[in-house]
Amino acid sequence: MQHVADRAILVVLITVLGPISGAHFNPAVTLVFTGKRELPVQEAVLYVVAQIAGGIAGTMAAHLMFALPVVDFSMKTRTGGAQWFAEFVAAFGLVLTILGCLARTPAAIPYAVGLYITAAYWFTASTSFANPAVTIARALSDTYAGIAPAGIAAFIAAQLLGALAAVALAWWLFAKKGKPSVDDYAR
Repeated sequence: MQHVADRAILVVLITVLGPISGAHFNPAVTLVFTGKRELPVQEAVLYVVAQIAGGIAGTMAAHLMFALPVVDFSMKTRTGGAQWFAEFVAAFGLVLTILGCLARTPAAIPYAVGLYITAAYWFTASTSFANPAVTIARALSDTYAGIAPAGIAAFIAAQLLGALAAVALAWWLFAKKGKPSVDDYAR
């Protein structure tokens, strides 16, 4: 049930931190908002550094709580087309969920994200990392949640491609009638 607990805390964190920082925990999502020109590049870089550092610190804290080595590089191989496609789908669905909620029901974002990530744990072959910072952090954990460092680059590439595909679909789904602009889907 640990996977339900760590997904449920997303609802709490997004609800509490959303009004302060937009609850940016995911570099792929941060890059989407940077591309929409809603987040300056300099600020996005700081967010991404903080996201990766936060993921690493969270992994170390979890290891300390469970009496594991603070850093224990993962040996779990996660590679191949099915795993990469699963990460594409995981990130695609997450970004589409966020953009869809922004366009239609912004107050639902914390719940929609928490529920999406919980569900994606079971419907993706990769267990839905859907987040480059989480992918990097999981390389430091030789538990069931880990990923061998050699698999990181392909997972992140799949996540970023999934996020870009979600932006394209969101633009089409949520654009206003008439001549659409890049920002239309977020209104």
